[in-house]
Amino acid sequence: MGQLDVVRGKAAIGQSGGPTAVINQSLVGVVEGLRMGLCASGHVTKVLGMRHGVRGLVKDDFVDLTDMHQDRLDALALTPSAGLGSTRDKPDAAYCERILEGCRRNDIRYYFYVGGNDSSDTCRIVSEMAQATGYDLRCFHVPKTVDNDLKENDHTPGFPSAARFVAMACMADFMDNISLPGIKINVVMGRHAGFLTAASALARRRDRAFDEAPSASTDGPQLIYCPEVPFDMDRFVADVDAIYRVKGRCHIVVSEGISDAQGKPIGATLIKNAQVDAHGNVQLSGSGALGDQLGDFLKEKLTPAGGKPPRVRADTFGYVQRCWPDSSVIDRIEARRSGRFAAQLALQGHRDGSVAIKRTGSGSAAWLGDKGEAYASEYARVELSAIAAKTRHMPPEFLHGHNNVSRRFVEYCLPLVGELPGFERL
Repeated sequence: MGQLDVVRGKAAIGQSGGPTAVINQSLVGVVEGLRMGLCASGHVTKVLGMRHGVRGLVKDDFVDLTDMHQDRLDALALTPSAGLGSTRDKPDAAYCERILEGCRRNDIRYYFYVGGNDSSDTCRIVSEMAQATGYDLRCFHVPKTVDNDLKENDHTPGFPSAARFVAMACMADFMDNISLPGIKINVVMGRHAGFLTAASALARRRDRAFDEAPSASTDGPQLIYCPEVPFDMDRFVADVDAIYRVKGRCHIVVSEGISDAQGKPIGATLIKNAQVDAHGNVQLSGSGALGDQLGDFLKEKLTPAGGKPPRVRADTFGYVQRCWPDSSVIDRIEARRSGRFAAQLALQGHRDGSVAIKRTGSGSAAWLGDKGEAYASEYARVELSAIAAKTRHMPPEFLHGHNNVSRRFVEYCLPLVGELPGFERL
C-alpha cells in the first residue's frame, strides 16, 4: 500500500452526535488535509459536507466545501457547535445500505465521519458493506466526544474544552457557596465515564498541597461522584453530613450517570416519564430531576427533629457544557490536526481507520511550572473495530475512594484545559 493506492471521486464529510466547542475544527482540518493532498493531486474532485450527518447523505443534502474561502473556513473552525448540523441516528444494517447507495449515487469514494463510538461503528459497517459489494469506498472516523470515552485515545477532541468549562463553572459556583453557605449540588454530563465530572477537581486551588481527603479540603468541590464507583444514597448523606457539620457548607459534583451497586442508574430511576434517545438511553442531561431529588433527599435526612432544613440547591449543567465559546487551546489545535491526519490516511492509501490521539509528553509542567515536562501528542491510525460501539471508563488510578479523584487525574487533565484563573480568599 502506498500513495498511489487511491481512487478518484468525491469526498463527503459529516458530523454526528452531541456538538462540541471544537467539532468544526475537525471539519475544517479534513477539508484542509484534502486540499493539500487528494484535491491537489486530482483524485478528489469535490468536497461535500453532509447536512445533519448521514441524514443528509441519504437525502443528497450537501454543502459544497470544495472552494470555500480559507477566511470563512477559519471563522467556521472557531465557531462552536456542528456547522453542518448533527444527528443522533444510529444506523442499522438497512440504514447503512442506504448510506452506501448514497455514496454510489453521488460518486463518493471518501467518507469522513466526525463523532463518537457509534459514529465509528457506522464507518465500520459501511466500510465492510462496501468491500463486500466491491464498491471502492474509503471510510475514516475522526474522534469527537466531550465524555472522553473512546478507546485507544489518551483523550478526545471536545473533552478538554468541556472540562475547562466544568472547572471554571465549579470555581465560580464554589465562590458563591462560601459567600452564602449551604449545600450545593452540580450535576455534570457523563453517562458511563466520569472524566468530565472529575474535571471539577481542577476548580480547587493548587497553590496548596494537594490533599485527597475531602474532609480536609478547603476548596470545593469537596465531594465528586463518578459513575465508575457504585453510588449509595445513605453513604452519600453521611459524606455530606461529615463536611457540612464542620464547615456549615458542602460543595458537591455528581455525574448524571451515577448508578447503584446493581448498575441501575440513579437518574433514570428518579426521572418519571423520561424521554429516550435513538440509542435507547434515558435523556439525563435535559432534566434537573437528579439534582432536585438528591437535594430533597438531603433535606429530609439532614433536618434535625423539630429543626430547620439545611439550605440545599442543585444545578444541572446540561448542554451548556458542550459548546461554551471559551475552548481549550490544546483542544482547538488537536481537533484540527485530527481532521488533517484523517485526510492524510486517505492520501496514504488506507481504506479505513480511526484517528487516535496519543500523549507523548506528560504535561507535568502545568502542575510543576517550567520544571516539568511539556505536553505533547501525536496521531495514529487504529482499526475501526477497536473503537466502534465500545466505551472507555475512568481507570482506577484516576479515582480516590468513592467520592474523589486522585492527583494523577489532575496531572492528566490540567495540561489539556489550559491556564485557569486564580482567586484570593480572606
